[in-house]
Amino acid sequence: MADAKTQIQSLRKWVVDHKLRTVGSLWLSGIAGSIAYNWSRPNMKTSVKIIHARLHAQALTLAALAGAAVVEYYDHKTEAKAKDR
Repeated sequence: MADAKTQIQSLRKWVVDHKLRTVGSLWLSGIAGSIAYNWSRPNMKTSVKIIHARLHAQALTLAALAGAAVVEYYDHKTEAKAKDR
């Protein structure tokens, strides 16, 4: 159990240290997954498939940026509390 907690903490630290790389990776995986999903639907035109993939990836990126903002806010808040003690 403690091993899993340290792995989660190390993953969280990596994400905090590499926010832009994390958001970029999420964007790339989002667009790849969306294109793969849209290509399995044969009744759509190629241009519509690409547009849908871009929109899905854009929504995922916005969610990732919002999550990064929340993590940044939480880190600053906890650092301020630690300095007050």
